[in-house]
Amino acid sequence: MRMRTAAGSPARRRSIFVLIAAVLAGLFAWAPPASAHGTIVGPATRAYQCWKDWGSQHTNPAMQQQDPMCWQAFQANADTMWNWMSALRDGLKGNFQGSTPDGQLCSNALSRNNSLNTPGPWRTTSIGSTFSMHLYDQASHGADYFRVYVSKNGYDPATQRLGWGNLDFITQTGKYAPAKDITFTVQTSGAYRGHHVVFTIWQASHQDQTYMWCSDVNFG
Repeated sequence: MRMRTAAGSPARRRSIFVLIAAVLAGLFAWAPPASAHGTIVGPATRAYQCWKDWGSQHTNPAMQQQDPMCWQAFQANADTMWNWMSALRDGLKGNFQGSTPDGQLCSNALSRNNSLNTPGPWRTTSIGSTFSMHLYDQASHGADYFRVYVSKNGYDPATQRLGWGNLDFITQTGKYAPAKDITFTVQTSGAYRGHHVVFTIWQASHQDQTYMWCSDVNFG
């Protein structure tokens, strides 16, 4: 009688199939949670800007000189950039200031994203006194509202961590229906010039989830 080889035996094939299935299950289990959320892509938030500019070349040593703030962020925790859509906290019940200490606004008080609070020469997006904001939300959660602030004149993003006392409240929007792309217009007094931080709070509609971000801008 001709014997099957071990490699071709049904038991061997079943073992290989089980191993492959286990590996694939592990990959799905460890998929980044960013796939379910969103961020402000215009003007770009700090994590999104670093991912957009350097995600495909995050080991490029040129980043250290060309974009030192993204360099330090990737060195601190590259997952901050890979999960640029997942800067959320649950159950704040609108108590944003009480739940978010000064100096931790740009990370939404998430320790894994603390590098986003670091002062320095973050790359900026040029805007005017009236500008458009664009949320990309892959899961189409919608919004109860957005709150938008601009850092006060005299605050220096290159040397100071952002605190609540450094912000001018600009506007709170109304409700937005679920959509992958939400845009709205922000109008300021026109008193801002140079490098400022646009601080945005997104209160998602599907549950009590709060997102907070810093976008570095240059008012012309």
